[in-house]
Amino acid sequence: MPSYDAFLLLSFGGPEGPDDVLPFLENVTRGRGVPAQRLAEVAEHYYAAGGVSPINAQCREMLTRIAEAFGQAGIDLPLYWGNRNWDPFLADTVRQMKADGVRRVIAFATSAYSSYSACRQYLDDIDRAVAVVQAEGAGDGAPRIDKIRPYYARAGFIGPFAASVESALAELPAGARDGARLVFTAHSVPLGMAASSGSVSAGTAVPGAVGPAVAGTGAGGRYAAELLEASRMITERVRGATHPFDLVFQSRSGPPSVPWLEPDVNDHLAALAKGTRVNGDPLPEGAPPGVVVVPVGFVSDHMEVVHDLDVEAAQTAASLGLPFARAKAPGLTPEFAVMVAELVAERIAGADSPDEASANEDSTGGCPADCCRYAPSRPGRAG
Repeated sequence: MPSYDAFLLLSFGGPEGPDDVLPFLENVTRGRGVPAQRLAEVAEHYYAAGGVSPINAQCREMLTRIAEAFGQAGIDLPLYWGNRNWDPFLADTVRQMKADGVRRVIAFATSAYSSYSACRQYLDDIDRAVAVVQAEGAGDGAPRIDKIRPYYARAGFIGPFAASVESALAELPAGARDGARLVFTAHSVPLGMAASSGSVSAGTAVPGAVGPAVAGTGAGGRYAAELLEASRMITERVRGATHPFDLVFQSRSGPPSVPWLEPDVNDHLAALAKGTRVNGDPLPEGAPPGVVVVPVGFVSDHMEVVHDLDVEAAQTAASLGLPFARAKAPGLTPEFAVMVAELVAERIAGADSPDEASANEDSTGGCPADCCRYAPSRPGRAG
């Protein structure tokens, strides 16, 4: 039975003022040849919001809610927080945990799915941070850190999304609600990364097409399959599953020569307004009277959600005369915090519960060495 003496929240990080923006973006893209002009373009998204990403404030609030849920569940663990790209950096947090005498840590990442960028990269971050702290001094080493498995199918993730979709539908004009289409979005990734998500040795890789609800893509991989499953689970909980839905993608940042998961949400909205998919196939239901966009690939409403959906996608819909509403991500709901406490309790008990796990979900808590391995040539955009 694992014996943990601390909890760690792992996240992406984000700038907290205008002076932080370019250094933060340089951290995100260091060593990957992203042109300065591209960084300047992305920086404008942050400057338009005062130079502050919402993600750090959301992590602080999430920690507060998790602490409350831990108290209600009788979990007595100190809470720490470490980021990949901005203060508090993960290595600094591991250094502090070592100084505090922490020996074994249960870690929860603000990413619910299986892929290199959503899961494996956090494991690599942990390994690097631990190695840095191990190398800094003699005596006891850095703590061991175990990461909680992907949780996209848990009720504490699906339920709040469904409730938020209901609320977003109510924001549409009365005549657009009943026939509105649900458009689920996730961060696009290179097709190579998508195809390599999952583990061949563990039988969790998902080859081939993932279904027609992925609007126009035949890409395989566990990442797309999990996103599609989560989208279906949410749709089933909304008004008796009466709304048609699609899974599309956003926030692509790679060069045109590298294929990424498609279609882009803006291209998809333009097609919906004509009553078709992006490939020109007609929709059986015809053009929808409105859309609710659901950021199913995200835990919190950080900069990519705020800019790419609340600004760009909303402007696209407005230009098409398509009524538009956006559901909120679940990360700051009480149900989400309770889910985190449940996941921690399950790991403390010795094994992750198979309850609510899907056919694609690893319920053992382990991650095989070949799972989601990918050598990226270029990063995704910042959050």
